[in-house]
Amino acid sequence: MSLDVLNYQEHHSRVWDQFVDKSGNGTIFHTRRFLNYHPGGRFQDHSLIFQNGSTLLAVIPAALTEEEKCLHSHPGASYGGFVCRRNLSLQDAFHLTEALLDYGRTVKLKTIRMTLPPAIYHEQINNHAEFALIRRGFRYQKRELSSVVFLGGENFILDGFKPEARTATRRAVKTGVQIKITHNFDAFYSILQNNLAMRHQVTPTHTLEELKKLYRLFPRRIMQFESSIHDRIIAGVTLFICNRKVILAFYISHDTDYQRYRPVNLIFYEIMKWGREHGYRFLDFGIFTVNGNPNWGLAKFKESFGARGVFRDTLIYEYGD
Repeated sequence: MSLDVLNYQEHHSRVWDQFVDKSGNGTIFHTRRFLNYHPGGRFQDHSLIFQNGSTLLAVIPAALTEEEKCLHSHPGASYGGFVCRRNLSLQDAFHLTEALLDYGRTVKLKTIRMTLPPAIYHEQINNHAEFALIRRGFRYQKRELSSVVFLGGENFILDGFKPEARTATRRAVKTGVQIKITHNFDAFYSILQNNLAMRHQVTPTHTLEELKKLYRLFPRRIMQFESSIHDRIIAGVTLFICNRKVILAFYISHDTDYQRYRPVNLIFYEIMKWGREHGYRFLDFGIFTVNGNPNWGLAKFKESFGARGVFRDTLIYEYGD
């Protein structure tokens, strides 16, 4: 199969997003609506489209680091890699990989780096693309663990919680913690900023205005779960609906002065209940490793809700001289 590799142009945006929405593994982070919220000049977009004649097979959201001649799966997104049509065959995966490598030689790339979505994001579990990449010379640059809660099955949600998490959730209910879904991010963002600065000396990935802009772009796919006591917001989780299977807790934070109320426990109980009722299969808590090193406290916290680790891999290909 001879594939055409096209550079993404603005006039492709509608077709691109339609393809991602119907694909076998695409997420909100692969859409042009999401990627285009970044201010111009922040990244040198170098996204690619793979076609067999007039048939679209795959896309890769990506950016180019000119001085390093490195093609990254898009740095402005949590996940990258090939977004493929449903029912991707193993042979298709090899053709796509070979077309990507040939394209890289043509434009004189030095490296290609891709962070793949965890397997849970696939409509049907499928490692064809990853297998083809490895067989054609990609190697694992790093392997993180993303914490995931399975929302399917017939067990009541609290059954998956460890005893201390169940007790904390019930305590939150007894002390009068209230949960609501809102799209007003201001109060929570202040808590988030203070918490990240105090604990990690960092700022949120998005500014408040960027978060509001993303909500305007995705009013049905970004939600704010907040807990309050006596009408005071004390904790929140910003939830992204990634695709038909997975919801992602993107931001999690609480006011430390109110930790005794255990508001985060009740929020996650309500999120899981909401997710099951709306047909989602997994809650992605995000990674609890950094460059392969476990954050033991974070792992313990997420495992208390029944989370288990799945791989989130970054692959790299290095062209020889």
